[in-house]
Amino acid sequence: MASRIIKHKKAVLIAFVLITVLSTAAQFFVQVNYNMVDYLPEDAQSTQAMDIMEEEFTGDVPDTRVMVTDVTIQEALDYKKQLEDIDGVSSVMWLDDMVDLKKPLEIADEETVENYYKEGNALFSISVRSGEEVKATDAVYELIGEEGAIAGEAINTASSQKMAGSESMFAAMLLVPIIILILVVSTTSWVEPLFFLTAIGVSVLINLGTNIFIGEVSFVTQSVAPILQLAVSLDYAVFLLHSFSDYRKTTSSPEEAMELAMKKSFPAIMASAATTFFGFMALTFMKFEIGSDLGLNLVKGIILSFISVMVFLPALTLVLYKWMDKTKHKNFVPSFKGIGNKVMKLKFPSLILVIAIIVPAFLAQTNTSFIYGTGTQPEDTRVGSDAKLVNEAFGETTSIVLLVPKGDAAKESELVEEIEGMDYVTGVMAYANQVGAEIPPEYLDESVTEQFYSENYSRIIINTNQGTEGDIPFSIVENVEGAAQDYYGDEALALGESVTLYDIKNTVNKDNVVVNVLTVVTIALVLLFSFKSISIPVVLLVTIQTAVWINLSIPYFTDTSLVFVGYLIVSTVQLAATVDYAILFTEEYNHNRKEMPAREAIVKTLDEKTFSISISAAILSSVGFILWITSSNPIVGSIGLLMGRGALLAFIMVLFALPAMLVVFDKLIKKTTYKSNFYEEK
Repeated sequence: MASRIIKHKKAVLIAFVLITVLSTAAQFFVQVNYNMVDYLPEDAQSTQAMDIMEEEFTGDVPDTRVMVTDVTIQEALDYKKQLEDIDGVSSVMWLDDMVDLKKPLEIADEETVENYYKEGNALFSISVRSGEEVKATDAVYELIGEEGAIAGEAINTASSQKMAGSESMFAAMLLVPIIILILVVSTTSWVEPLFFLTAIGVSVLINLGTNIFIGEVSFVTQSVAPILQLAVSLDYAVFLLHSFSDYRKTTSSPEEAMELAMKKSFPAIMASAATTFFGFMALTFMKFEIGSDLGLNLVKGIILSFISVMVFLPALTLVLYKWMDKTKHKNFVPSFKGIGNKVMKLKFPSLILVIAIIVPAFLAQTNTSFIYGTGTQPEDTRVGSDAKLVNEAFGETTSIVLLVPKGDAAKESELVEEIEGMDYVTGVMAYANQVGAEIPPEYLDESVTEQFYSENYSRIIINTNQGTEGDIPFSIVENVEGAAQDYYGDEALALGESVTLYDIKNTVNKDNVVVNVLTVVTIALVLLFSFKSISIPVVLLVTIQTAVWINLSIPYFTDTSLVFVGYLIVSTVQLAATVDYAILFTEEYNHNRKEMPAREAIVKTLDEKTFSISISAAILSSVGFILWITSSNPIVGSIGLLMGRGALLAFIMVLFALPAMLVVFDKLIKKTTYKSNFYEEK
């Protein structure tokens, strides 16, 4: 295979260039989905409720609040009419839907009035059709001006859509120079880093383009997958070209050197790609499909990176290798000789520290508090400052919609009365209390009844004075669903942002166990076959898993909430991406251990491999921190922060804890490794 690729190098280059051009064009036709609700499983009750409501009713769930300042009641009613006329706004709810404005406000329920009109400020609850958030919220801003404010799901989605493209470009503009700088330091040619980036860049573009066969991707995938693919697979290109450089010193032709390099680096690249592949495969088993969407893209990305490095990069290098020769520079790498002896002096303190920290870190990361939505936007953005203004003026509020079977007016009236008496409920809109259960709907005009009744269902809108997620909002959802089920059983369905987040919480908590177990088991099996050892996979997994637990426990000790999607993805991705450091180190150690005692082998390995592992960690860490710095989306930002910090922690564990364990458990490793052939002193 290697000789065929080398023989047809120009054909290989042309084929890859054509595929890359087509893929680059195709990526512009891939839809990006910003709606997290769409990624809930089909059997989630909020998904079923949403499908039924779309079929049976015209208005959507009010998910966004619009505040207009310094207006009279009549002016507010005029604003309501203009909001209803905006393209993309499907319904608007205000005070006139809750009380009769023909009567003096003084005799109406004060709490109800103040939920919608307070100190000259009017607060409207609006519904925005999915996919039309940007257009609708832009029109709302034009209507309400600088003094008005918008808060809620629609403006958060619109903001994410607007920022995604520019932020990805900004991240790339920061990232590429940093990676080039890191690679220039690690090589002896000015253009060699461009070969690495071209090989992986081509695979990233092909991955983005082939998403056209999937149809659409989530906003998390669009923001994270390309940069993460670049970071975790750049090592493959580095392995190959370093091996090529070494063989050029001992062979007569570049073609022979490349063929030997491809053969030599294939097992190392294959093992590295396999652990990452199976780690990302675990994400595809998530029932909350944002994870499986990202997992599928990363799995596809790893395969394409592997093919690009093993097929495209050799052809590219052989066509342009003279440029590498012409742009040689001196070695910028400081000598790491002596680091091995220093690390070995700390082997027992390192082991004691790991033993002391592993249990508290594990327990802490299981008790971290989580955010299941997108979290709050920064206050220095218009979206963040608007949310603060609305909350300061009216407090937090969230709507829950109940769909119950139509027909039993008395039962519906009892349920509405029970919900009205619940804690944190500020108002209920239903036929039973707005029109009167004693008035048959068939006697009224359809315009009056259509907001309450469809052919098969009755709709009840419940307003609460709490946010969308947390202990209290989730307890409200449980109480409302529990009351509805007491009257209607499983036929009652709830929906709304807090209901969706409650369903996401229940779904991802199950996913967490499945994904983490699958990741550990599949990576353990790859390590088992790679090293033909029972103990080495345990040592490697303990090393990297401890780094993961420390990383995920930091939010607990700093008392900050963690975006759960970020937590779940990183707990998998960090293990899959950084176990490569441990593999590279252990393979070199095993090679040295066949020729010398354990301590000498580990010192030699540390002296020779610390730099190459630090380069990999620096690239992945840079990618993570730049995602964190550049993204205004809390999910993408949290994935970046955890990834950046996780790469550094994994590097520290591989540098200090792994050598200590390999030396201390040397006899056990020797006994539990098939044909270890370890050196024995005579």
